[in-house]
Amino acid sequence: MTYDPDNIFARILRGEIPSTRIYEDDDTLAFMDIMPRADGHCLVIPKTPCRNILDASPEQLAAVINTVQKMARAVMKAFDAGGVTIQQFNEAAGGQEVFHLHFHVLPRHEGVKLRPPGQMGDMEAIARHAERIRAALD
Repeated sequence: MTYDPDNIFARILRGEIPSTRIYEDDDTLAFMDIMPRADGHCLVIPKTPCRNILDASPEQLAAVINTVQKMARAVMKAFDAGGVTIQQFNEAAGGQEVFHLHFHVLPRHEGVKLRPPGQMGDMEAIARHAERIRAALD
C-alpha cells in the first residue's frame, strides 16, 4: 500500500484543515480528536509520511512513542485519571480509518466506559480539554 499525501492528517499537518493542537516538536504533533471517546482523547502523529506501524521507520516510531508517553502523563494529570488507554490500528482489517500513523491517547477512570466511536464532540468542550492538557504539560 502507498501513502496518500492527501489524507486528513497530512492535510492537518499542512494547515489545510483546522485542528486543536496541544503539543508539537520537530518530529511529532499531538492534537485533540474531534470524535472523542473520552474527555481528553487526543491523537499523536509523526510529521513525516508513513501509512502505519508496518511501514514506519524506527526513528518515526521512537519519536511518536516518546510523545505518546508525554501525552499519556499529561492527560492523566489533566483529568485526574486512574489510567490511560493507548490505541493504534493498522490497515482497514485492523480498524485503521486514517492511513497516516497515529496513536489514540485516552484518559480513563474506573467504571467509566468509552463513548461510542464516530460521534462528533462539542468543540467548545474539546477546546477546554485541550487547555487542561496544555497546562498539565507545563
